[in-house]
Amino acid sequence: MKEANTQLNNTITFLKKKKKVLFLTTSNRWAGDKDKPKSTLLAEKIAKKLGKNKVKIIDIAKLKIYPCEGNVSTSKGNRCGLPDAKLKDKRKNPSGNHCCWASINNKDDELWRVSKELFESDCVLFFGSVRWGQTNSIYQKLIERLTWIENKHSTLKEKNIVKNITAGIILVGQNWHGQEVVNTETEVLKFFGFKVAKELCWNWQYTNNSNDETQESYQKAFPIFSKMFLK
Repeated sequence: MKEANTQLNNTITFLKKKKKVLFLTTSNRWAGDKDKPKSTLLAEKIAKKLGKNKVKIIDIAKLKIYPCEGNVSTSKGNRCGLPDAKLKDKRKNPSGNHCCWASINNKDDELWRVSKELFESDCVLFFGSVRWGQTNSIYQKLIERLTWIENKHSTLKEKNIVKNITAGIILVGQNWHGQEVVNTETEVLKFFGFKVAKELCWNWQYTNNSNDETQESYQKAFPIFSKMFLK
């Protein structure tokens, strides 16, 4: 418990130095269930500590975001993030940085709600859950749709459009591969070009016994998590 409190306090202390912070929550529940995901509750708790004027929270599960079209590896090469893929809408793309074919091909796509806030922030923190030793599907869909951020400075040799934005990821899991997933996604954020802060990259997992799939274990997890982070 002491280590968890230290991680949380370090995160809050670090974020207090930032001017505008974006929280992207990706874990989900059925809309009719009032039981919020633990990672979402954690994001809300940290945001409350920082103050509503500093933090913007976007629940990715509530946005209409289409799957990545795979333009990163076509027969013609990497077509992701090309100038022709620029979203030509000043309201949705005031920075001019949003370049994604799926946003053009799907008029009701809402990825722009994320990118618009992202480029107005000096820090972004992803929150999610670990499911079957990987990030949940909503997080994965989001990060794939943001691939053009990385391509601009790697494949296309343009400027790094997120070099001044600090990033991190906090994940919540039950019993398997939580820290490994954090390590992988930390590297992904570095590939994207973000300034990754160690204070913003950690995982909470109820047990390290990957074979513990008992109902008792799942039922005990939330009270322990709540005592550690939500009180």
